[in-house]
This record gives sequence, structure tokens and C-alpha cells, in this order.
Amino acid sequence: MLRLQGRGSTTTCDGTTRRDFMQVGALGAIGLSLPQYLAAKEHGEVDRSKDERSCIMIFNLGAPSQLDTFDMKPDAAAEIRGPFKPISTRSSDFQISEILPKHAEIADKFSLVRSCHHTGAAVHDAGWQMLQTGRLFSGGVNTPHAGAVLSYLRGRKTDLPAHVVLPERMGRGGGNLPNGQSGGFLGKAHDPFELSADPSQPNFKVPDLLPPSEITPARIDRRRKMRAIVDETLNNFESSENAALLDRNFEAAYRMITSPQAKDAFDLTKEKTSTRERYGMTRFGQCCLLARRLVESGVRFVTINTFLTVFDEITWDIHGSKPFTSIEGMKNIVAPMYDQAYSALIEDLDERGMLDDTMVCNFAEFGRTPRVNPAGGRDHWPQCFTTYFAGGGVQGGRVVGRSDPIGAVPAERPVGPGDLVATIFHSLGLNLESHLPGPSGRPFPLVDFGCREIHELF
Repeated sequence: MLRLQGRGSTTTCDGTTRRDFMQVGALGAIGLSLPQYLAAKEHGEVDRSKDERSCIMIFNLGAPSQLDTFDMKPDAAAEIRGPFKPISTRSSDFQISEILPKHAEIADKFSLVRSCHHTGAAVHDAGWQMLQTGRLFSGGVNTPHAGAVLSYLRGRKTDLPAHVVLPERMGRGGGNLPNGQSGGFLGKAHDPFELSADPSQPNFKVPDLLPPSEITPARIDRRRKMRAIVDETLNNFESSENAALLDRNFEAAYRMITSPQAKDAFDLTKEKTSTRERYGMTRFGQCCLLARRLVESGVRFVTINTFLTVFDEITWDIHGSKPFTSIEGMKNIVAPMYDQAYSALIEDLDERGMLDDTMVCNFAEFGRTPRVNPAGGRDHWPQCFTTYFAGGGVQGGRVVGRSDPIGAVPAERPVGPGDLVATIFHSLGLNLESHLPGPSGRPFPLVDFGCREIHELF
């Protein structure tokens, strides 16, 4: 039996809330029943003590060379060690490249994982899938981005979306594969909100927050009131899953375009000029500042794409010759921009007391070949690469894992994509033993069998 408790609130006699019905409505298309949903909820999918934690995933599109950044081999032959020298850091446990001096100053705040690898093809999009979802797509099943999983399990905290991608989703990667930046089988309701604009531009605004000009605020409000009347008169909400999903999506959109909080969160003019310049007046720098503002305003998960594609722009994809980037291009253009913005983000979060509740992880699709190629660059290499983590319960200044003497394969504590995503989920308080409603309604493990968080980081 349902109890109606005023507009928009419905509770069954067994304690099921209207929010439960809304969730089940969103899951109907993929076959999860109300009993399945309630059973999953009862078995503790999330640790509510970590409910306030958020995650910023910086995805280094193009893939930095581990040997020229975070896993240098100064004693190796010249064709392996490359042109850069290692420098000391604020962590006694590791050195990093001279092209990242600001990272060196805050190395006590982040920890490296030098033994990452995966078995996917050495193409960008395969790595994008694996590092953002923990799995390589197979059998026509697109697994959800880590931010989409958080969106499904916890929902939004405020009028802002649960998951935002800055500045927009990835473009082409060369393999013609899905890039992993979607809700996957959880549905479009858990796709990220895309900024679709460059926040470093003087005329920056967020067009998706604005309704079409022909739709006035009064018209939107009338539509909302009409939906509320329909909702009040439903005698059997359980039999109207599609209506529930429609209502949920409309309400989310309404809240976004009418919320002063949402508009304020995206308004970088509210920041001091000195703060904006601290991050760097680049697309990536301003995305990092915007990520801090969004997390501060209640967004649970922000994904920042360092670049949008490996084509037609200078990126980490240092094959050495045009149309790709040279090692000099990485040194003079990519590294300074990246170094400034990341260090500013970590320092800003720390100064504001937000770092403990904000995990910042830096991923890439693979590493680069141990040997410098004839063009003076390095090619794709999924067999070994470095990722790193800060905040969200992570202890800084550590190194987990070790690569072999030429940075070609893990020599100690190998870490796969599933372990990296599990580490995010662990920080955010998700139960790694729980399941999602998979295709055809079959339970789908949150992480693959054997994947666990990197416990040495905590």
C-alpha cells in the first residue's frame, strides 16, 4: 500500500520512499525489479560515512611517457632514459622529471603507482574504456564510467549534476571505439553533463544551463506544476516506471536551468583574477579551477579531459613528428600548462580544507615505448605506465609498485585498470562486493573478480 505525503513524496508501508520508486523507474529499461533494487540497497552498496567525498579524475589524453615524467631511468642507455633529468621532490621516496617542477614542490600530497598495465590493444580508445570504467567493452556491452556508477548509486547532492565532464567528452581516438565517458548500460540518465565550452575564453558561458529563448521561465514553471498535479493523482506509482523516469529527468533539467546555485558554480568571474592566473589562463587550467568550484558546490564526480583528441592539437601523444607531438613540444607546451594547473588545484583544495574529501586521480590510456623511436618520440605502450592519486584518504609522498630497469613491464605489484577504478570506489565508500543491474537484468559486479583497491595508498 502507498502512503501519499504531500506533493512529490510517496512512501510504502515497508519504508520504501518515492526516491526508491524513481530509481527503479530509471532501471526498468534494463530489467531490474523493485525487489532486486531494494535487496541491493539493503546489502550496503555505499558507506554513508563517506557520502560527502567527491572525485576529480584528470584524464591525460594521449598518454604521457612514464620515462619522461614520473618513472625516470637515469642509469639506462640514452635511447631509453631520454633527454630529461630527474629532480628531487618534497617526498623522500621518489624523484620526478625536471619538466614538472611544481609537481616536485607538492610531492608530499600525491602518491605514484608505477606498475600499471593493461592487456587491451595499443589504441587510444581501448585504453580510454579500460581506465575510466575498469573494463574493456566486449559483447556489445558498454560498461559505465566510474562517475556514472557514482551517479546511479548516490544520485545528486544539489541542483547540480552528479557527474560533469570538462570541457567536453573525448573526440576520436583512431580506433573507432566508444570512449567510456557515458552511463553505458546504466542508461543516458547517468551520462555526464558536458560543459561544451572553453572556460578560458573571455566570452565563456554555459549554454546548456539556459533554456531555448522561446521557452520562458513562466512556461517552464507551468510545466513543472502540471507534472506535480499528475504525480499527486497517480494511484499506482509502481505501475508507472516510464512516467517516473520522465518526471525524474524533467525535474533534474528544471532544477539545473532555474538554480542560482548551478549558475554560480559555473561562473568563473566570481574568482579573483589572481586565482585564475594561479591555475593558468589555459583551457586545462580553467577547467581545473572550475572542477574545484563544482566539487565545492556539491558535484560528486568531475572528469577533466586534458585534451579532447589526439589529432590536430599538441598533446601527450609524443610520436615525435607531425601531426603528432615532439618531445620538445611536450617539454615546452604541454608540461608547463599541466604542471601549473595540477599543482594549483591540489594546493587550492588543501588550503580550503577540501583535499581530504576530494580524491584527485590522474590517469592515461597507456604509457610510451621504453626506447625512443627514429623520429625522436615514443609510441604507444600499454605494458607499463604510471598513474597517481591525491586526497580522498590517500597518503601522499608514496610509491606503489615498481617497473623493470627500462620501464617496460611491472617488476613489482602489477596494477590493472580494475584496481585503479576500485581505488576510486573505495575512497568514495562504495562496496566493492556489490552489483549493478546489468544488461537483461542480470547482476553485474561493481568490479571484476580479483580487482581490489590499492590499499598501500591509504
